[in-house]
Amino acid sequence: MDEVWMKELKQIFHPGRFLTDLPDLHSFSYDASFGNHLPQAVVQVKDVSEVIAVLKLANEYRVPVYPRGQGTSLSGGPLPVKGGIVMDLSRWREILEIDPDDLVAIVSPGVLTSDINKAAEKYGLMYPPDPSSSHVSTIGGNLAENSGGPRGLKYGVTKDYVLGLEVVTPEGDLIRTGGRTMKNVTGYDLTKLIVGSEGTLGVITEAILKLIPKPPATRTMMAVFDDLVTSGKAISKVLTSGILPAKIELMDQASIVAVELYRPIGLPVDAEAILLIELDGHEETLKKEMGETERIIREVGARETVVAQTREEADQLWLARKLVSPAIVKVKPTKVSEDATVPRSKIPEMIDRLKQIKEKYDIHLVVFGHAGDGNLHPNIICDQRDTEEMIRVEQAVGEIFTTAIDLGGTLSGEHGIGTMKAPFMEKELGPLGLEMMNRIKGAWDPNNILNPGKIFPEPGQDSLVLRNG
Repeated sequence: MDEVWMKELKQIFHPGRFLTDLPDLHSFSYDASFGNHLPQAVVQVKDVSEVIAVLKLANEYRVPVYPRGQGTSLSGGPLPVKGGIVMDLSRWREILEIDPDDLVAIVSPGVLTSDINKAAEKYGLMYPPDPSSSHVSTIGGNLAENSGGPRGLKYGVTKDYVLGLEVVTPEGDLIRTGGRTMKNVTGYDLTKLIVGSEGTLGVITEAILKLIPKPPATRTMMAVFDDLVTSGKAISKVLTSGILPAKIELMDQASIVAVELYRPIGLPVDAEAILLIELDGHEETLKKEMGETERIIREVGARETVVAQTREEADQLWLARKLVSPAIVKVKPTKVSEDATVPRSKIPEMIDRLKQIKEKYDIHLVVFGHAGDGNLHPNIICDQRDTEEMIRVEQAVGEIFTTAIDLGGTLSGEHGIGTMKAPFMEKELGPLGLEMMNRIKGAWDPNNILNPGKIFPEPGQDSLVLRNG
């Protein structure tokens, strides 16, 4: 049977965009999370008719299909856990149109997210969602995962900027949701349902995105703290003052030290935490707001504040945050990246609990992330070859998730569920909530061929998939 569908699949694609050689398959067997699952074939789609043909064929032969962008997912989103077909959309970049009158962008799924913002800036506009991987991640993948980023504090996440979609359903039918208007309350909001569904309900082939005017000026400050929990209190104090920064990013001492070892830039390695705060708006307003922010931060307990006076100085401050991920993997080879998120009022308590978890399990826990909206990134640096250590890591990750939920938070603020967090879904949603999601999946994808093995826990899946699959 495999030979039949493979032969038919091959007829759909030009040579070079249908891959079955083992080295090619390995290239699509992993993402930025854990696990390594080999597909049976890879197809590199570049138009709607190809997507439709693949999904109709997959339904006929009950072959799993795994949509994929650039593979930057941190939760196992595109991993072909049941074999089948990887549908690579990363080469589909033909459309990137900016309509400055309607304040929208129309894009193909393979367009890099940062390129959308660059194109919008030519018209004095901005596409706010800014995942840290935006220079390499595709908009299709960001839509599937409902990605966030540092600017999420003030501007929201991907779903807040999606007006309409062109989508191929799991059964191979083409639908359009939403449109070019800012308001649309016609029936169920299928656009929002598909965004963040992690490729389980449809393949996005085009998107209409909302743009906004770019703020005329920005100002950046670094605040240094001798106590990590105090930095969390400072965040809460700023946010309740009436000032809404564009970004508030946190780095704990472990991440500060890692960056300085990786590329010395003059960070205070004796500090327990630093906050990077960016305000945007009109210059005169920014001067007043930055002065007030600095006063609040010092009043709460910062030992030092540094306000960048030039764009170059601001870029140097933000460089520290950008270097965290590459720096920490120099400490140990394996990085478990999480994004448990809590209500803003619970930020100090979550930070304190993370310190306790670090000590309890004797792990190398690094805390950084978008602390302004409660979206922390507790990363555990470890060695996957050390079985005993990985057991402790797995226990610690489970407690991190449980803690976030107990504090009124969520499993994921922007990375998605994928395979990594599926075992914890019921704890957050409850049995009925999970069942309702299962019903939606069943209605959209009756043959369960589109990205199966994601979001919903599999029978017997009672632990995190931290080992290779």
